[in-house]
Amino acid sequence: MDTIGFMELSSIAAGVEIADAMLKAANVDLVYAKASCPGKYYIMISGVVAAVESSIREGLALGQSFIVDSLVLSKIHPQVIQAINMSSAPDGVRAVGVMEFFSVTASILAADVAVKASNVDLIDVRLGTGIAGKSFIVLTGEPASVRSAIAAADAASEGNGMLVNKVIINKPRKELVESLF
Repeated sequence: MDTIGFMELSSIAAGVEIADAMLKAANVDLVYAKASCPGKYYIMISGVVAAVESSIREGLALGQSFIVDSLVLSKIHPQVIQAINMSSAPDGVRAVGVMEFFSVTASILAADVAVKASNVDLIDVRLGTGIAGKSFIVLTGEPASVRSAIAAADAASEGNGMLVNKVIINKPRKELVESLF
């Protein structure tokens, strides 16, 4: 998977209709399409850059007032997709970084920036289900690497108003790490 497109919508019914139109508009694969809290709908597609851009344009044209946010992200780091699909707790965690967002789109972008900026492992990208439409990312690594990754993701999200909070925890207890899954 080289490029993803993501749309966050405020209507479930419109989301279903838009997902169908996006899939018909270009040769893309549907990675994720589902309703979430609080009555949002998320669509993630993948494919070559031009096809993903075309599909997202179709979704934007059809969605108009229902669009919360969208993005096209080329050369996405494979850890982002793995973390969205939920992974397991790594052994020997030295530090944990958590970033919380009002927007799922913002968390996907921050996760990609963080994992590309520093030698960290992205262990979760939680896409708003059951947490009132918020989202968060969890990453781990050496303390300096976690600080660097969080700083890069913070800088990338600066000015969009979507970052709620960020924390870095050095030497977290095993029970805490396990509770994140």
